[in-house]
Amino acid sequence: MSDEELTHTTEHGGAQMVDVGDKPDTARRAVAAGEIRLTDSTLAAIRDDEIGKGNVLATARVGAIQAVKHTWETVPMCHQIPITNVETDFTLAEGRVTLEVAVETTGKTGCEMEALQGVTTGLGVVWDMVKAAEKDDDGQYPDTRIGNVRVLEKEKRPLD
Repeated sequence: MSDEELTHTTEHGGAQMVDVGDKPDTARRAVAAGEIRLTDSTLAAIRDDEIGKGNVLATARVGAIQAVKHTWETVPMCHQIPITNVETDFTLAEGRVTLEVAVETTGKTGCEMEALQGVTTGLGVVWDMVKAAEKDDDGQYPDTRIGNVRVLEKEKRPLD
């Protein structure tokens, strides 16, 4: 990749925010996903709403949405964008909770960073809510891990 293609660096290698002022507004959507590996007993406790801290998925949904809305505050070169919609979808499967976050905006720049922030924060909230249930006899978390975080979709279309 040439230096001209590195839009977040100056000619001297310093970090910079990309100027999107001249770009037209477009409708944008991004979807990201990830998972947290958990024990079967913890998954059952989530499913049956038996985690002492409260409803895990409801709390994680709020955390994911908050993270989407505040991405610009934690990712240094991210623009503050008008979020028009956030959808969160949790799935409990064998050995894991998956989270998919879809973000929509109308503006000059995409929203994949917001979708990724939503996924990682939402899964972090799940961990925080269930960590007491996940500890083994030595106080460790041998199988608990967040991973497979990725952008699934990025779309841009002109405004009607």
